[in-house]
Amino acid sequence: MSAGRPSLVIVGAGPRGTGVLERIAANLPELYGDSGSEGAQGSVGSGSLGGSEGFDIHLVDPYPPGGGRIWREEQSSLLWMNSQAQDVTMFTDETVAMDGPVLEGPTLHEWAGVDGRVFADRQRQGTYLRWVYERAVGALPLGVRVQHHPRRALRVDGPRGGRQQVWLEGRPEPLLADLVVLALGHLDAELDDEQRELAAYAERHGLVHLPPDFTADSDLSALEAGEPVLVRGFGLAFVDLMVLLTEGRGGRHEGETYVPSGREPILYVGSRRGVPYHSKIGYGWEGERPPLPRFLGPAEIDELLARPEGFDFRRDVQPLIEKELGFAHYHRLFAAHPERTRMAWTDFEEKYAATDTAEIQALVASAVPDPADRLDLATLDHPLDGVRYTSQEELQRGLRAYIEGDLTRRHDPTNSPDLAVFLGLLSVYGQLVRLGDIGPWWHGFFSYLASGPPGPRLRQMLALSRAGILKFVGADMTVTAEDGVFRAGSATVPGATVEARALVEARLPHPTVERTSDSLLRELYADGAAATPEGLLAVDPSDGRVLDRSGTPHPRRFALGPHTDARGSGAFTRPRTGGPAFRQNDAAARAVLAFLRALSCRAAA
Repeated sequence: MSAGRPSLVIVGAGPRGTGVLERIAANLPELYGDSGSEGAQGSVGSGSLGGSEGFDIHLVDPYPPGGGRIWREEQSSLLWMNSQAQDVTMFTDETVAMDGPVLEGPTLHEWAGVDGRVFADRQRQGTYLRWVYERAVGALPLGVRVQHHPRRALRVDGPRGGRQQVWLEGRPEPLLADLVVLALGHLDAELDDEQRELAAYAERHGLVHLPPDFTADSDLSALEAGEPVLVRGFGLAFVDLMVLLTEGRGGRHEGETYVPSGREPILYVGSRRGVPYHSKIGYGWEGERPPLPRFLGPAEIDELLARPEGFDFRRDVQPLIEKELGFAHYHRLFAAHPERTRMAWTDFEEKYAATDTAEIQALVASAVPDPADRLDLATLDHPLDGVRYTSQEELQRGLRAYIEGDLTRRHDPTNSPDLAVFLGLLSVYGQLVRLGDIGPWWHGFFSYLASGPPGPRLRQMLALSRAGILKFVGADMTVTAEDGVFRAGSATVPGATVEARALVEARLPHPTVERTSDSLLRELYADGAAATPEGLLAVDPSDGRVLDRSGTPHPRRFALGPHTDARGSGAFTRPRTGGPAFRQNDAAARAVLAFLRALSCRAAA
């Protein structure tokens, strides 16, 4: 590619980088080329650039474009997506509040020709993402040339007002870039103090310690058949671990029974909550939807952002979240199940809107007679708080009953206020992205309630528990390294402990700009890029430009995705939900094209 042509480097060719590329193709006819170009309609090599010279796009990622690392096609077919195929799209629709054009495309289930309720495996999603990438590239006119560099990007340097240099692993010369977009995706992290101590202890005593990692990338061969393994973490990383160590080792599920291969270790799992994430809801929506947002919408976010003294999340935002979720819950209860209420909805709504959060409980008690129909977010968030079992055997029975109850509830439409709360969670997430870094509580709470495993995975968990392959430890799981072993306990079963020679941290790494193992991001921070209190890269919410510590946007560097405070509401967007990630991608793509167009015009002059 010509060194003199304008160039864009996108670091990260996974879903986010692919999404930016799709938006560049969509916006290019308006902002860079000829508005009559056919290139943006998907014809490979067609269209013109309205007399412009064109530009180069360099994609940098050691993994294949489209799926990237996490969604690459070369991984176990046993690993599923965590969303139904009908709820996964890479394409915009009219619900996205953006300046660029809507270019609709198929959801995963439409593209793959599968039942929309299927939880597709990640291999199939990787193939879908590769197709989306190829479609985006094919929609670019001849003057825009794309090259994939299957290498790691090591650092970015260069003057604020001039071309940037992107240095790649194993390449002596840097890529020259007029603009750089960092779509790095999920990153690895250096071990924290506790993890370093545990790793060092394991090395001294011949134990196995697997730190936080993407389970598909972990070497699980050291976890021996029949041996106890302590597992800390009960979310989606654990589900992957469970599958790879059971079915992945030759076991099989026959109905409600697990037939072991004899190669499985014995998994002792616990976490802060001590229970798995809530099951995906197994029924569809019928009837009127709650009118959301109601108490946490654009006006409320504008007011919070306008406060000169700033805002406190727990004091100022969390009560609005609770009121919004409660409104969604009770709107559905009154609309779909009025026989379970004893007040007219119009009266309840009026009082609910006027009632302080602290007094809502009394209003609800007067209007909803059955406590089971009332929304109790505290109990939902920490179901084992104050719960005590007299033995580990009693805990196993109790947790199986809890999981069975969750499965029953999440697949019974008479509990449809749960689905309304899910819609409320999506609405809240779409608003909170404007606030930037809001701390870890919300993301964990959202994932626990709205992004749990498919129901079949929890049924497999029950079968493994009955087979003695999976054992529950309890809430607020503690892990110590002493007497040459790892030891775990929980206040859920006072005094009971479990010993093992292996410990797996079943959770994703939590990289900050200081602790990430990604040298590019670390050096960017060392060079003056701003970070949020949570350690995320700070970006301009309008278009994703990287901010320095004075709050000034860098004119030539953009960043999007989970390593920034402009992260979206999940790995992928559900159709017709507004898609904050789509809005962010579109804004960044339009800023990129406007910059490159101006650069091209100056060069032509």
